[in-house]
Amino acid sequence: MIRFCLQCLKTKKACICEWITPITTDIELIILQHPTEAKRPLGTAKILSLSLANCRTFIGENFSEHSELNQLLADDSYHHQVLFLDNESQAIGTDKALLQKKQRVILLDGTWKKAYKMWQLSTNLHSLPKVHLNTDLSGNYRVRKAPKDNALSTAEAGYHILTQLDNDCMASNNVEKFDSILTAFDNMIEFHISQMPEGVFEKNYRS
Repeated sequence: MIRFCLQCLKTKKACICEWITPITTDIELIILQHPTEAKRPLGTAKILSLSLANCRTFIGENFSEHSELNQLLADDSYHHQVLFLDNESQAIGTDKALLQKKQRVILLDGTWKKAYKMWQLSTNLHSLPKVHLNTDLSGNYRVRKAPKDNALSTAEAGYHILTQLDNDCMASNNVEKFDSILTAFDNMIEFHISQMPEGVFEKNYRS
């Protein structure tokens, strides 16, 4: 008997597929996922890859010689940028002239420490513009401890990227277009909290 959902790859008990809604967008997301993150039951990148046809996930740590990624980065018809907050990064969507091109945004999926190492090793990313989301945003990843209150899960980061760059959202302020991403994320978190023994969540996670 198969214990895992063949689509979301989570256990059938924890399957998230019922909350997934296909979404069409002109924004492409590329998720570079650390190998340890791919095995986590609470990983959220799968929500994006199932919801968006324009989403690719590559697993690894050093992507410098990743042929498929490098082929994508060589496509000059796209504007590529990597979501990576540091002293040189700019707020996403700031340069309106660049929004005239098709957009690809790269997300590093892992803990901050692992994402930083992925960035250091993957020298093919170093020439790309670095962007960040509004630092006032707060995440709702209540079952994983984060170094900062504004740390976002990959699904949440993807949601905010899309609402700020998607042409439909910018034209009509229709942010509801991507609400199903957060719905799937919130329901996944609530399910895992419900499976914890009494008092565990309150003791270890609730601030």
